[in-house]
Amino acid sequence: MSNTRIAFIGAGNMAASLIGGLRAKGLDAAQIRASDPGVDTRTRVSGEHGIETFADNAQAIDGADVVVLAVKPQAMKAVCEALRPSLKPHQLVVSIAAGITCASMNKWLGEQPIVRCMPNTPALLRQGVSGLFATQQVSAGQRQQAEELLSAVGLALWLETEQQLDAVTAVSGSGPAYFFLLIEAMTAAGEKLGLPREIAAKLTLQTALGAAHMATSSDVDAAELRRRVTSPAGTTEAAIKSFQAGGFEALVEKALGAAAHRSAEMAEQLGQ
Repeated sequence: MSNTRIAFIGAGNMAASLIGGLRAKGLDAAQIRASDPGVDTRTRVSGEHGIETFADNAQAIDGADVVVLAVKPQAMKAVCEALRPSLKPHQLVVSIAAGITCASMNKWLGEQPIVRCMPNTPALLRQGVSGLFATQQVSAGQRQQAEELLSAVGLALWLETEQQLDAVTAVSGSGPAYFFLLIEAMTAAGEKLGLPREIAAKLTLQTALGAAHMATSSDVDAAELRRRVTSPAGTTEAAIKSFQAGGFEALVEKALGAAAHRSAEMAEQLGQ
């Protein structure tokens, strides 16, 4: 990325996180531009990261190697159609807008090399994970550019088919909310068992953090880690059996299936 020039269309939270990650990795401020309709947003991003900002999208992408579309899905069609006359055939388009397919973007932009990404909200803390899919027009060098871009805020994983992005949405895109729900439920249960709410919350949060760190640092999978902390006839086994008796695994599968189905449904609706 040392010589890559990047333009962000939209300078909201996710774009700002990517810009911050790129700057932290050593990318010069002069290589990054951003456009946004909001004066306050432009002022904040420019002030925090030292980059040039524009109100006009066409100005922002002039001379860029990579154009990152970081606008709301509902605005993508209008933004793409307005941007089309200014795009050059060699410019890589990276979309981080949920639910907008490559086919829809090709329809609105013309035949551009496109990488579609599904990041998640921990990317705001540079602890995210993103699924990436590239169209056939994307070169090996451009794949590397897209991977380094998303790696600035976490882990970047390539997918074989675009349809797999619906599963990525279900697993990691929406995933933080599932863990937040479990944290809510464990905190409430701890309170009902007699703990002060503040202590129940701290115990739950630190346990979640520690378990995640153990899982990411271990050379064995989560099932084995669970077995290692589940003593026969012990307290953990009693809780696990209660989860399983309630259909925990089947419920998780059903929930993620619903999220993936809704992702595909939204892509169809937004691509009209």
